Amino acid sequence: MTVRLSELKPGQEGVIREFEDNDIFLKLMEMGCVPGEKVLLEQIAPLGDPISILVSGYHLSLRLNEADHIIVDLIN
Repeated sequence: MTVRLSELKPGQEGVIREFEDNDIFLKLMEMGCVPGEKVLLEQIAPLGDPISILVSGYHLSLRLNEADHIIVDLIN
């Protein structure tokens, strides 16, 4: 199933499929968010923004509007 990274729940994993916004594409790629990379949603801040993910072996905080542009294939 294909979903947006912003739609994952804590503990869910996905594989990055593509980016919808070219403006954020380079920024995310520099942080290790590349197509084919596995990503785990670790936690969501109490007010829902930002989210914490594990990608390429390190922890990364993303705003929901950034995560909304990342399309992933859901693993679990």
